[in-house]
Amino acid sequence: MPKTDYYDDPRAPRANSLVVAVAAIVRNESGDVLMIERTDNGLWAVPGGAQDIGETTREAAMREIREETGIEVEVTGIVGIYSDPRHVIAYDDGEVRQEFSIVFHAQPTGGELRTSSESRRVHWVEPEHIETLSIDSSMRLRIQHALENRARPYLS
Repeated sequence: MPKTDYYDDPRAPRANSLVVAVAAIVRNESGDVLMIERTDNGLWAVPGGAQDIGETTREAAMREIREETGIEVEVTGIVGIYSDPRHVIAYDDGEVRQEFSIVFHAQPTGGELRTSSESRRVHWVEPEHIETLSIDSSMRLRIQHALENRARPYLS
C-alpha cells in the first residue's frame, strides 16, 4: 500500500488513526546497519511495521525484521519513542496515521538476507554510506539517534 510521509506540512491531511509501530536499528559485528529499500515508497529504511494484537513490541520488532529481511535478531535496547503529531503518514486507502513508533537496538542472531513483498532490496550498509541513500527525514533521525549511542532513549 503506497504511503506518503508529511512533517509539519500545512498541506498534510488530518490524522484519523494512531497505530503502534516498531522498527529496529540492527547492527552486525562490523557495525553495518541492516536496511531495506521499501516497496511502498521506494525509500530506504530500517525494517519495521505495525504491532499485531497478541504480541509485545519486542516480538513485533523481531517478527517484522524476520519478515522483511530474513534476519533473526535479539532486541538489546531502545533507541527512542517517536510520537510527534506533526508527522503523519497518509495511505492510499484513506488512513492517515499520526506517528507513533518505538525504535529498538538489535543484533543479528541468524538467518540469511532476502527480500519480501515490503522490501525491494535488503543490504547491510556501512554507517558512512547511509547519507548517500534516499531516506525520509524521520527515518534518518531515528538512524542518527541510534548511531550516536545515546545514554538515554530519545522521547518525543
